[in-house]
Amino acid sequence: MEKNYIPLYRKYRPQAIEQIVGQEHIKKALANAIEMDRISHAYLFTGPRGTGKTSTARIFAKSLNCEKGMTLSPCNECENCRNITNSIPIDVIEIDAASNRSVNDADEIIQKVALAPVRSRYKIYIIDEVHMLTNQAFNALLKTLEEPPKNVIFILATTEVHKVLDTIKSRCQRFDFKRITTDDIAKHLRYISECEGINITDDALKLIAQNSAGGMRDSIALLDQLSVLNSTQEAISVDDINNLLGRLSFDSLTALFSAIASSNQNEALSVLNDIYNQGNEPTQILSNLLEYLRNSLIIKTIGSEVSNAVVQLNDEQSKKLAEKLKSVESHQIVSLVDKCANYIKELKLTTNPKLWLDVAILDMSNLVENTKLEDLQKRLSALESGEGVKMVNVSAYNTPPAPVKKPEVMRPVKPAVLNQTQEVKPAAAKTVESAQSITEEEVLSAPVPMSKPAEVNNLKASWGKLLENVSSFPSRAILKQQALPVKITADEVIISIKNPSWLKQFGADGSKHNFIVDAVKSMYGNANKVIVRAPESGDDAIRKEVSNGNSDDEAPAPAPAPLNETPVKQPKKEPEITAQEVKEVVEIKQQTTLAKPKTGEAMFHSDTVNNVMDLFEGKFIE
Repeated sequence: MEKNYIPLYRKYRPQAIEQIVGQEHIKKALANAIEMDRISHAYLFTGPRGTGKTSTARIFAKSLNCEKGMTLSPCNECENCRNITNSIPIDVIEIDAASNRSVNDADEIIQKVALAPVRSRYKIYIIDEVHMLTNQAFNALLKTLEEPPKNVIFILATTEVHKVLDTIKSRCQRFDFKRITTDDIAKHLRYISECEGINITDDALKLIAQNSAGGMRDSIALLDQLSVLNSTQEAISVDDINNLLGRLSFDSLTALFSAIASSNQNEALSVLNDIYNQGNEPTQILSNLLEYLRNSLIIKTIGSEVSNAVVQLNDEQSKKLAEKLKSVESHQIVSLVDKCANYIKELKLTTNPKLWLDVAILDMSNLVENTKLEDLQKRLSALESGEGVKMVNVSAYNTPPAPVKKPEVMRPVKPAVLNQTQEVKPAAAKTVESAQSITEEEVLSAPVPMSKPAEVNNLKASWGKLLENVSSFPSRAILKQQALPVKITADEVIISIKNPSWLKQFGADGSKHNFIVDAVKSMYGNANKVIVRAPESGDDAIRKEVSNGNSDDEAPAPAPAPLNETPVKQPKKEPEITAQEVKEVVEIKQQTTLAKPKTGEAMFHSDTVNNVMDLFEGKFIE
């Protein structure tokens, strides 16, 4: 009877640094450390599973304790090398932190650390899955890990380095193991296959490598499992791997996707039943379909020239899929991805997965109608929220007009006249005729008109309009008294404030700066550059000009009334001022203004009354 069978992942475990697949940066660093005799007292190996952390730790221990001396290529024949290979704990002790995670286990390590090596240069502790140690065990090891006895080395290995205490990580030299590339794994699997006489295709080896998530151990274990299918007549193929793993073949997924893309629900259910009757679980079916959709989206976006390692398909499959995608749009594939992912979540919660599997395929098979409905829902949501509303310029003064929310109910525009006796010119009638022929699409696609930049002669009017758009009443009152408009245009707004306290609050980093920004947005329809600064030379001339501005420039003339209608003057509705706002303004004014001697009428009123009268330019009426 032959000796016990050794699994391939153990049989082909690397025994020297040069045998480690990938991880070139780590191999070079450890080799230089040995050559330069710069060995640290603690190392931290971190990375995904199956990337060589423990194997590298064993090889490093052999290199340090080999009887032939510290070498990059341990002999693997001396007693020390054989003990490490066979995991005999003499001077190199391997500890599984998952089952030895308590404070008592840490104390036992601390007690044995003080003992000198038996027959080697170094006493090495390899602690695997070190993140499983409790915080108390970490703290117990902390001092020993920082200053271990002479000739003691700690090598910590973990797949979840974020769970290791920072105080531990800061005392170790950290080496991050990367996922091994698909090509490197496939090459190593080919080497093992030739050594073991396994007849397998290159496509099958690539599929194994792609499904290992960058881990060599998982790849070798899957190859070992497939080796029982070895035959001299037929090589192990991709279909054999799919059957073994319970994965759907590319042809089955393509048939299902074709029915979905053509919105043929009957055909989609027929293909689904065939797949289900082969023993595939609902979750597995949708998971494989989701992966297929992911590949479809990449090929649709980039093209069939994309790397096979990215889409996990060979050249023939990529071309076949690209041909199928000619009648499908990218946004439709994204919709299918979203639906498939949501139905996978439902399958994990339901007690009737087959029912939800049928519903998922029927829903996705209604591809054309679903994407149209989704697009309509997005447009309606945008209209309801006001995000998609366009502006139409109907103002004679080029000011931001009101949004047109329902263009389909617009009435024909009447010709505007300045007085009832003036005749309507033919050009005006032509304008009305063209306005009546504007379609809904033209209205919605019309660009948003912007106000003309405010010139110097109407700076006072623009300043008054900006103040009206300030939503906070206290801020509006303060700006009216303390601020001076320097420049108000569609591109830039500059305001100077002399009082340092108000300058700080209304400045770029102040709490009240947004009130000015929002007012500018309301005034011009977009976010302009807003600067609030201290007064500079030349501001006094602007102050004088604003103070002495003509009343004609303070506001634009009212829009002409339509024909056969009498203009009705609407009284301007002032915003209601609450008692809390008055109190806030008064308190602010009392804190920031200097006390002035009372003269005249003010001598007979309290400070609060005088502040309110001064702020609102009012008078006391008995």
